[in-house]
Amino acid sequence: MSPTPQVLVWPVVMAGGSGTRLWPLSRSGYPKQFLALTGTGSLFQQAVSRLQGLGNAQITVGPPVVVGNEEHRFLVLDQLREIQAEPAAVLLEPMGRNTAPAVTLAALQALESGHDPVMVVTPADQTVSDGEAFTLSLRRAVLAAAEGAIAILGITPDRPETGYGYIRADGSKVAQFVEKPDLPTAQQYLNTGGYYWNAGMFVLRASVWMSALERFRPDIANACRAAFAARTTDAVFVRPGREEFAAVPAESVDYAVMEKCPNVLDIRMEPLAAGWNDLGAWEAVWQVSPKDSRGNAAVGDAIFSDCDNTLVHATSRLVSVVGLKDVVVVETPDAVLVASRDKSQDVKHIVAQLGREQRGEHALHRKVHRPWGWYDSIDHGPRDQVKRIMVKPGASLSLQMHHHRAEHWIVVTGTAEVTVGQKVLLLTENQSTHIPLGETHRLRNPGKVPLEIIEVQSGSYLGEDDIVRFEDTYGRK
Repeated sequence: MSPTPQVLVWPVVMAGGSGTRLWPLSRSGYPKQFLALTGTGSLFQQAVSRLQGLGNAQITVGPPVVVGNEEHRFLVLDQLREIQAEPAAVLLEPMGRNTAPAVTLAALQALESGHDPVMVVTPADQTVSDGEAFTLSLRRAVLAAAEGAIAILGITPDRPETGYGYIRADGSKVAQFVEKPDLPTAQQYLNTGGYYWNAGMFVLRASVWMSALERFRPDIANACRAAFAARTTDAVFVRPGREEFAAVPAESVDYAVMEKCPNVLDIRMEPLAAGWNDLGAWEAVWQVSPKDSRGNAAVGDAIFSDCDNTLVHATSRLVSVVGLKDVVVVETPDAVLVASRDKSQDVKHIVAQLGREQRGEHALHRKVHRPWGWYDSIDHGPRDQVKRIMVKPGASLSLQMHHHRAEHWIVVTGTAEVTVGQKVLLLTENQSTHIPLGETHRLRNPGKVPLEIIEVQSGSYLGEDDIVRFEDTYGRK
């Protein structure tokens, strides 16, 4: 009896998206997939770890392939290193084109490697509470895909839900994809049975995806091939050609391929009952959170008095609530959200308004992460601003200058190597230096522990766009 051949799996994690419905905690500069909302680690780290656990005697799991955007590339690498996962590639989209082009880039990368692996494609912003059940279902989907099928995971519904698309299944075969229903229709689906939530997780060989895409949407396939052919690489980063990728039609996996597959291609559904949640809004976060006897859930320093079914998420101070029912309260250092739980999907409208008014809170937190560390804008006035800055060991800011502001740096912890003009200084705790307006300068951490400084800015304009970079380790302009 010949041994069962090994199946090579490439985990493909879709890490784009801005998570606007989880504002103010999730923002485009640091979206929800990189936040620790439930369990251990960020949602992105949980997604990678779940897929790494698929391996067994029949299945070999390769390193993850991540599809994301340029702005988050160092967040991706930092979070992968924290869980000791080295990526096969990080595909950086120059601009968002929805999920079909993103999966196509991953398939082209897989085929370029000389293999035709089974791609397990998952969003980076979902959670499951039963890891063992998840693994068993996904392994069955992998074995089906190894035979040439397209396998999609359908979530066994436990309530009438109007926020998800549905899959109608005839046994293991997908009979139909159904758009998001109204409440009576969703209740009918639940009563009838045979309907499952579409989780956006699917499993198929790279060649099967390309064949299906070329059949149903050759325009997307051809445009993605052109963008991939014009790619540049930098270590694990793979950047498709910007001009070519801009010409790729924007389309979802479901609309481009999946909804056209029933009765045409071999598309199967694997049921998944593993406590799945896509954490699409604060209502979903409340659903998966531990609760007290009155249904209240808290993260951070929160006090409830006579409240029911309320969520409080506090990040920087005590939040006390009295007499609330079915409410969400989210506190961050620079913004507070108060919303009815049943309206939490509409938070995206607040984010849109902030964007129209060009307010920074729609995109960035007060504490902003950078590839070299972070800065926290702790105070500001009309002509002054105070920041706390952390620089990772061995990291440095760009060699730069400012047209409109001078800076004063005070070392709080660690050792700072400071370049000011032609001078290079070493400063330690409680020492300081002055950066005159217009002077070229750089801050570097030569030590083995994090460097923290207080930066006091003064001048006529204090915006982040008043930076002229001459050299940069991270390839920023």
